[in-house]
Amino acid sequence: MRHGKRGRHLNRKPSHRRSLFRNLARALFTHESIVTTTPKAKELRPFAEKLITLAKKAALVVAGASGKGEAEEKAARITALHYRRQAMALLGPTHGTGVWDKNDENPTNDTVLKKLFREIGPRYAARPGGYTRIMKQHYRRLGDAGETSIIELLKANDTKIAKQPAPAAPVVAPAPAALEAAPAAT
Repeated sequence: MRHGKRGRHLNRKPSHRRSLFRNLARALFTHESIVTTTPKAKELRPFAEKLITLAKKAALVVAGASGKGEAEEKAARITALHYRRQAMALLGPTHGTGVWDKNDENPTNDTVLKKLFREIGPRYAARPGGYTRIMKQHYRRLGDAGETSIIELLKANDTKIAKQPAPAAPVVAPAPAALEAAPAAT
């Protein structure tokens, strides 16, 4: 039986896989768009979206309690701290890694966890899910010819474009002569 064995193994042991997802998630939150193989991107998506959901819940709890009184705000901060600690447990020791810009500088001294809870979580406060997008690339990776994809975080105002349903075939009405002949036959 395969109970509790969902997902791709990616030819790695569980601890190595967990480290891989932590590192990929850290890179995704830092740069908001990364290039990786398609199977890794498909497995990273639920891992990253769970972390973003924790940050979103923390932002919603704090925003919902603002202006309601000191006791409610304190309870909201405690709940938000619980969500932050859950995210720290999922990210592991990489949660304190600095966020670097394109020039390899760390001007704000922010960490991945701070960026996740201060910028990324509130960005998706009104979105019910689906915070990432995977776009397959047309060329393969050098070396092993692995299929590559770009996984990126959606922008704040991006909306999913719904596919238009195929128009239904028009119903053909019966000919008037057939309608007149039917009552006379009975």
